[in-house]
Amino acid sequence: MSTLLQPMPHRHVLTLPAAPPAVRVTRETAEQALAEWGVNPGHPAVAPALLILSELVTNSVRHASPPSEQVTVTYAAGDDCLAFAVHDRHPHQPRLHGAPTTGRTGGLATVMELTGTLGGTAVVRGDGDGRGKSIWITLPL
Repeated sequence: MSTLLQPMPHRHVLTLPAAPPAVRVTRETAEQALAEWGVNPGHPAVAPALLILSELVTNSVRHASPPSEQVTVTYAAGDDCLAFAVHDRHPHQPRLHGAPTTGRTGGLATVMELTGTLGGTAVVRGDGDGRGKSIWITLPL
């Protein structure tokens, strides 16, 4: 996985089986980490960030398993930024930007709409061996 988030003062990594309970555990872990890091749960970016995170983990569980037996989530926060990545070992790298979202609900359409509305960024980074990827989301706080 990338080291993009290392400069942020708060960081947590969670690896879970790529199964439906991963979505709930990922969200609960995010809520706990943000609280421990002093991020206001009422901040306008927090609820959409949790929804984005849930959508990305749901996509990994639904579409990457198999071959990906696990999903890894990296959470990070700084004074003015919240970031996270969802990693799986499926080689497909979805097209985030320029993909039509009209008429679509859920999944990447929701991720991109919320990320854009919040002024954030979304990037797909492939693993060096071409057999997996991470989707990185960064949101201003």
